Amino acid sequence: MNAIEFPWLTAIILLPLVAALAIPLIPDKEGRTVRWYGLGVAIADFALMIYAFWYKYDFQSSRLQFVENYPWIPQLGLHWAVGVDGLSMPLLLLTGLINTLAIFAAWKVTTKPRLFYGLMLAMYSAQLGVFVAQDLLLFFLMWEIELVPVYLLISIWGGQNRRYAATKFILYTAAASIFILIAGFAMAFSGDTVTFDMATLGMKEYPKTLELLVYAGFLIAFGVKLPIFPLHTWLPDAHGEASAPGSMILAGVLLKMGGYALIRFNVEMLPNAHVTFAPVLAILGVVNIVYGACCAFAQTNLKRRLAYSSIAHMGFVLIGIASYTELGISGAVLQMVSHGLIAASLFFLSGVTYDRTHTLMMDKMGGMAKVMPKTFALFTIGSMASLALPGMSGFVGELMVFLGIATSDVYSSSFKIVVVLLSAVGVILTPIYLLSMLRQVFYGEQSQELHLDAVISDVKPREIFITACLLLPIIGIGFYPKLATQTYDVKAVELAAHAREVLPVVAHQQPSSLYSRIFSAPTLANSQVESLINISE
Repeated sequence: MNAIEFPWLTAIILLPLVAALAIPLIPDKEGRTVRWYGLGVAIADFALMIYAFWYKYDFQSSRLQFVENYPWIPQLGLHWAVGVDGLSMPLLLLTGLINTLAIFAAWKVTTKPRLFYGLMLAMYSAQLGVFVAQDLLLFFLMWEIELVPVYLLISIWGGQNRRYAATKFILYTAAASIFILIAGFAMAFSGDTVTFDMATLGMKEYPKTLELLVYAGFLIAFGVKLPIFPLHTWLPDAHGEASAPGSMILAGVLLKMGGYALIRFNVEMLPNAHVTFAPVLAILGVVNIVYGACCAFAQTNLKRRLAYSSIAHMGFVLIGIASYTELGISGAVLQMVSHGLIAASLFFLSGVTYDRTHTLMMDKMGGMAKVMPKTFALFTIGSMASLALPGMSGFVGELMVFLGIATSDVYSSSFKIVVVLLSAVGVILTPIYLLSMLRQVFYGEQSQELHLDAVISDVKPREIFITACLLLPIIGIGFYPKLATQTYDVKAVELAAHAREVLPVVAHQQPSSLYSRIFSAPTLANSQVESLINISE
């Protein structure tokens, strides 16, 4: 372990988990003490995170920082190995913010409050562990621990079809996790040494076929979480039945775990296989954008429409990962951060609307802007951010991805044109289904079934505060993107350079590959190819 004055990451990860274990000991009948306790723990952990990164983190370094490595179960080769860099640090802060606000959003939970807040804190701890784990077994353990609280939160506190949605979620994600284990063991046992240290695994040389199979296994596992078409079908059901706090975490954090893992494992650790799969990722990204937008437009359920919108927005992450440019990878990370904030705000506001109307069907709403003007204003701001209005973080993230793929010298002009044009179709569809959503919910004639004037109340100070905590960074990043990009710019440059190192060599070894003939990928200037090949030889 590096000489550091305090085990910051261990404290940040274990604080919510240890606090969750203490909840049964708290004397509380109605859940009031427990909810204050849960919120206090979340705030304390988020504050500890901010303090550590503000005073101890070096933004100009791309290397792992706050590194801790302790033998945990030596017989299995399992180490408590954690560290943070520019790729994981912004996602850690996103996780802290959204989990804290989600616990505050669950203020009215009265059914089994001890269990609810215990699960929320345990899930919080596991999510943090995923983003900082530097041991493959530890990563897998944290990935699996996170599944159980999500399943229980949906199946106990969800909607009418909550058990079906929760079962579908656990079946999809647990089955996908098997691919992480198989691919991880294949990497660990390849070569002369057996190790689960991720840095060592990234430096190993793998046989070509094995690396391709491992990459495909990780792509399936992380593609379910992202989610990638056609592995996405659990998401609309989970969002449709989850409570507002659950949906905030699902969209704000869990989907980002898939995008983070794709970059960490597939791009950083398996760059040779990434050459073959990068065009596939770009194509899947386009499919996600167009398919998600079209399906969102067809939904009459408010949360299912937002769920398909999330699928579409994650397509930009895939395109950015496939771009092989610093701008594209930076845009992918910014898109994850931006979408986490935007989706969490929209799902929270959909929960606010449901609390007043007791329905999520948009055709049963209407005219709510007159009795809920503040909710309407906040919903409109969130929707404008989601449709990438200039001045919002969504615009910056999507623009960086577009410029990243358009300026990439790895793909042929025809391939880039097709990717950009088809992605633009999804961008055009986005304001259509979002503005249509606002029109159906807030405009038109008031629904007689809802008795709006007699029952409905507008957002309260607590709800305004939660939404403002999400919307302010969205607007701040939109006007000054460096607020977010400065945390990972150096890492994005390193990732792009690392991925591009193998391009000329692979192109030389596979001059007649499918992608070289159709997409002209991978290609660089001939002089670069010859010089880098000579160096490699």
